[in-house]
Amino acid sequence: MRNIIYYVASSLDGYISGLDDDISGFVNKGNGIDQYFEDLQGFDTVIMGRKTYEFGYKFGMKPGSLPYPHMTHYIFSRSLEFKDKADQLHIKGLDIRHIEKLRKQEGSDIYLCGGGQFAGWLLDQQQITHLKIKLNPFVAGNGIRLFGSSSTFCRTELINSQSFEEGLQILTYRILY
Repeated sequence: MRNIIYYVASSLDGYISGLDDDISGFVNKGNGIDQYFEDLQGFDTVIMGRKTYEFGYKFGMKPGSLPYPHMTHYIFSRSLEFKDKADQLHIKGLDIRHIEKLRKQEGSDIYLCGGGQFAGWLLDQQQITHLKIKLNPFVAGNGIRLFGSSSTFCRTELINSQSFEEGLQILTYRILY
């Protein structure tokens, strides 16, 4: 069964963005970011919620296009629709059966590209197998939480730690349910 790896930037206090989707405090260049982009090449499938997909519009992404052209995309939404969309872009309702089917398919591990609410739902369903945090050296104070409003308790096991300039770290954990 394929792993689901939640690979996400976080502040020290567990926010993946600040208020109004502010990401200005996050490290956006350097060896750590290069490592992140290199790591993304190992995925052939990405899953995300509607808000995360639409966040790309702020950076020039067009509706129906692929933010990660080498991956098959699954956007989980009850309301998202496109007149025209890329062939590798699929819209699915929030249903655990879709996730279980994806995990059983052949392919690489699955990249969970946020957001907090979707990640929290997946954590509640015990579907996230690994957490890979780009830990940024600042305290956001508020914004979107790493796992949204989830209150699921689980332990983790640190399996890798990398440090980069500007205080950025990439920490990889196995989630133990």
